[in-house]
Amino acid sequence: MLPRLRGIASSAHCGQPISRPNALPAPFPARTHTCGALSVRDVGSPVVLAGWLLPERKMKTINKSFYPLKDSYGVTQLLVHGACSASLSQIPVESTVLIQGTVALRPVQAQKPGPTGAIDVLVDSVRLLNPAHPNMPFLPSNPFNLPSEELRSRYRYLDLRRSVLSQNIKQRSNVAHIIRNALHDQDFTEVETPALLRSSPEGAREFLVPARPSSSDTAPVVYALAQSPQQPKQMLICSGGVDRYFQIAKCFRDEDGRKDRQPEFTQVDLEMAFVSWGEPVDPHAPPPAWRIGGREVRDVAEDLVRRIWRAVKGIELPDAFPVLTYHDAMSRIINLSDLLPVNHTSPSDLILECIVVRRARDAAFLQASRALAPPEGTRVTLSEASRADWLMSSALAPGVGADAQSAVVQALGLRTGDDVWLSARPRRPAGGSTALGRARIQICELALARGDVVAPAEPHFLWVTEFPLFTRADADKERLAHGRWSSSHHPFTAPMWEDVEALYSGDVAGVRGQHYDLVLNGVEIGGGSVRVHDAAMQDYIFSRVLQLDDTEKAPFAQLLHALQCGAPPHGGIALGFDRIMAILCDTPSIRDVIAFPKTAAGADLLFKSPAAASDAALAEYGLAPKAKGRSAA
Repeated sequence: MLPRLRGIASSAHCGQPISRPNALPAPFPARTHTCGALSVRDVGSPVVLAGWLLPERKMKTINKSFYPLKDSYGVTQLLVHGACSASLSQIPVESTVLIQGTVALRPVQAQKPGPTGAIDVLVDSVRLLNPAHPNMPFLPSNPFNLPSEELRSRYRYLDLRRSVLSQNIKQRSNVAHIIRNALHDQDFTEVETPALLRSSPEGAREFLVPARPSSSDTAPVVYALAQSPQQPKQMLICSGGVDRYFQIAKCFRDEDGRKDRQPEFTQVDLEMAFVSWGEPVDPHAPPPAWRIGGREVRDVAEDLVRRIWRAVKGIELPDAFPVLTYHDAMSRIINLSDLLPVNHTSPSDLILECIVVRRARDAAFLQASRALAPPEGTRVTLSEASRADWLMSSALAPGVGADAQSAVVQALGLRTGDDVWLSARPRRPAGGSTALGRARIQICELALARGDVVAPAEPHFLWVTEFPLFTRADADKERLAHGRWSSSHHPFTAPMWEDVEALYSGDVAGVRGQHYDLVLNGVEIGGGSVRVHDAAMQDYIFSRVLQLDDTEKAPFAQLLHALQCGAPPHGGIALGFDRIMAILCDTPSIRDVIAFPKTAAGADLLFKSPAAASDAALAEYGLAPKAKGRSAA
């Protein structure tokens, strides 16, 4: 029970007797302004404000006190004195109050930047709308004593009162409005697709939702929460009823949480009919950087991103973003095998590669490089002695002689104090990241965290294209693949037209996909592809390449039939809305731009989910409770 707040009335003019101890439900005047709306133009005007009362700031030289009053729009400073100050001082911090007063101009020397920095509100009366408990878990108005993220997650309704979070949520709404306007301007139709679908082997783990079985069901039946609207959006385009679809879609994947990943997340989802399938090769012209289809999707995505950055950041982005193929991106790491007279890796289809962190040129990254703990033999710090034999003594390069070692040192310009990271990988990139690629990211992230490196403030966008269409190098997808090929993107991605023959001839590893990722400052913010629109090709991929059995193919039957009914060539993209908002709001965690996020472990500490269901509830869905273990005798 709240303590009695003696001397505080539900409404009183300062200086009048006050008798009621707590706020009482009763009509009250409507506010005339928000706490971020007043300015010098309002000086002399009577106003009614409502908000949360923040800690008092007393003036020692004069008999006056200042109280900030905050709402979700901003902060206005209240100027109070005498009996009114005594009354306000008894109200707990973070209580909601209604203030009636007059706008006054601050002395010039006291004026501050900001919308309300030049004015105060002289308080005439105060009404307590709802007192805050004097022992709140934490005070969101105190930025200098912020509790742990776990505690703030348990009381998210208090955490959201912090200005930085409330501004992020408003910015998210603003960007969603920009997205909708931009896509409506380009004749896209917003369509909501089902969240409850059928489980299908598309890669990521799904969340299953039990449904009450019917009398004909012989086993429990479940929905799967949509990993993405992939099948519904493709069938919208196949229908011919929608030419350009979009949705700000909620998606669900049962994955381990990270700072940029949530089990439920939001993506800006697009799909378009009649997208291109690449350009014919002109032997008399240099090859274009974008050699795949889907130029129409690329143009829409770039226009959308340009509008967002112009409106939110005031930055004009280039008319076209640069393009890099996956092969070229992977080749940015140094291929040592090409510097050696013969292939010294075993087996011979591997290549030896390295990255060099140079003491002279990369000093900011050197401490981060040495702070990491790599597998044995993958990192060498060159000394005067090891410069002569570091490669010869590596188990990754058997048989390398002194001459070859010397040639590599000279070609790479290695110096004492440099770090060399070594790894072997398949000569043909297999999709996904590599050991050195992951090491390079870890070095950069650690250097940023240490403050040794400052990331560039300006945005650098990049398209990465021509990924391997199929892979055996994705550990997350191996759970479903069981040693078979899996799709690098998803099973609906089309091959490059030049590689169609290789697809049907069985050269699965050599087939490149019409898949494109959009990257911002090294972070993937979106990905998409041109889709397979030919039913025979799609069935061949399911049956012959991915080797799905009839049960695994069953969830795709409706898509295969839709493709048989005159489906147009189509393609799309999904942009990670949460990641984009985290970047725009300059925060490292997407949890700071989601109103009610989950923890890294996928738990919701506010609503206490997931939670156990009762035996009776499980029985209604045809499920049995987990058997309890027996205690030892």
